[in-house]
Amino acid sequence: MAQSLVKGWWLLALCGVLDALFAVQIVLMGIRDGSPILRTFIHSRDAISQLGLFALAAGVCTIAASVWNSRKDNSWLLVLNGVACSSLGILVTLGANRSITFRTIALVIVIMAMSIGLYELATARTLREHRIGEWLLGAAGVVSVGFAVAFLAFVLHWMKLDPSPSAQTFNWLGSYFGFTAICMVGLALRLNGFDRVSRRKLQTA
Repeated sequence: MAQSLVKGWWLLALCGVLDALFAVQIVLMGIRDGSPILRTFIHSRDAISQLGLFALAAGVCTIAASVWNSRKDNSWLLVLNGVACSSLGILVTLGANRSITFRTIALVIVIMAMSIGLYELATARTLREHRIGEWLLGAAGVVSVGFAVAFLAFVLHWMKLDPSPSAQTFNWLGSYFGFTAICMVGLALRLNGFDRVSRRKLQTA
């Protein structure tokens, strides 16, 4: 599994960049102060549609990575994450013209966070020869599952939020996507390092 991930490291990096763009824009949407021009753009329909496109593109990249890794037992978790992320992108895009509740978005985030968390934990077990990679994926998996539990608590009203839309909801979404972006980019860079080491070994063999 690690070798398959190495080959598709650039897909994970691209997904991380898209997640980062989503995180930055969603956090900016929660800022009430600042330039009137910035506020007008951030809360425009075009900006919301752009936000949906970021999530949709990130989902497509994840599905592509899962297809690359299709011969592995846990690839279906990546497919599930990609489909959920793409669905979120469609929901956000539709939200530019109609109301989408935070509860609906939170339910999609639960699926995204749980699927990628389980995939990270399962994959970490295959990287025991690379201790840093194993630790990174294991820690990311635990935090991702934690995000899934938190958003499930919002769905079931175990945790209360300010009426949506609010800075609190935007910050939660931004935190999740920001964390995912860091993990994806960090993992991609680490796997790219593995790829370089493997090529050097083949050249010296």
